[in-house]
Amino acid sequence: MRFVDEAKIIIRSGSGGQGSVSFRREKYVPRGGPDGGDGGKGGDVIMRANNNLLTLYDYRHASFQEAESGRPGGGRLCYGRAGVDKIVEVPVGTQVFEEVDGKEQLIADFTKDGQEIVVAEGGRGGKGNTHFKSSVMQVPRFAQPGEPGVEKYIRLELKVFADVGLLGLPNAGKSTLISRISAARPKIAAYPFTTLSPNLGVVIDEHERKLVVADIPGLIEGAHTGQGLGHTFLRHVERSRFLVHILSIEDVNVEDPLSGFHILDDELRKFDPALGEKPQIRVINKIDLADEERLAEVRAAFDRLGLKVYFMSALDETGVDVVLDAMWNLHMQTVKDETEHGTID
Repeated sequence: MRFVDEAKIIIRSGSGGQGSVSFRREKYVPRGGPDGGDGGKGGDVIMRANNNLLTLYDYRHASFQEAESGRPGGGRLCYGRAGVDKIVEVPVGTQVFEEVDGKEQLIADFTKDGQEIVVAEGGRGGKGNTHFKSSVMQVPRFAQPGEPGVEKYIRLELKVFADVGLLGLPNAGKSTLISRISAARPKIAAYPFTTLSPNLGVVIDEHERKLVVADIPGLIEGAHTGQGLGHTFLRHVERSRFLVHILSIEDVNVEDPLSGFHILDDELRKFDPALGEKPQIRVINKIDLADEERLAEVRAAFDRLGLKVYFMSALDETGVDVVLDAMWNLHMQTVKDETEHGTID
């Protein structure tokens, strides 16, 4: 299934059912009076977050979502059946926008599984003629129509919720890493922009704990202005708890070893200053491409700065277990911090 993180849909709630015009017609009961029942309420359109969904792909092909209308009332005070609600399930991380008076407004932000909101209420059912009987109107020959449903144009935008966001220039080896630590099988090739959409992988440890990892593609220098695929995918970094920033050993300048990392760090800050404050694990990948002298030279360059940098080869899995341990440790620390500060449920 293709990853889709934006979709436009039309939703329509159900109309209320027509009230009934009816009179009692029973033997030995002359002039029985009105007994028309009310129409049923139209169904609501309800959006609900579902943790099992990862993409908005389905709504590229099902752009119209409609609830059922209420049934009309009947004689003998029979009330019409209410229309069935339409449940529109979306991935956790979906934001819902509606255009109001020419301006787009955020009406829902789904941040946890099972969260739901009524985005379009069904119309009320019309009252039957029994409601209109009075001392001056003994035989009301009319009833209320049901209220019409509500139609809205909605834009859905998905910001992936992940524990870990894999960050790196094209060809840094993010896809290879996610394929080694999870069941995700992204496209892997030796050319830039192999990955054209975020890949999600789930790592499960021996204690059945889950770590959701997102491979964020297409980030290059100038990403915050839309260069590469930057604007399209920078928003997916926003909701990662922390980042694993991967740099190929080929891109390390020993005279200024952090320069390679600074390229994307600067892009994050320019897009949103808060992104630049996210915790990071820095990783040098593709050490299988370096000889011992080059590897020792790069290690020494980072040691001189007193920075903790991990070295690995995602291709042959050297050092991958150490990086994964660091990810688990930082994950547990960030969850603990969020819990203490009341930022998660």
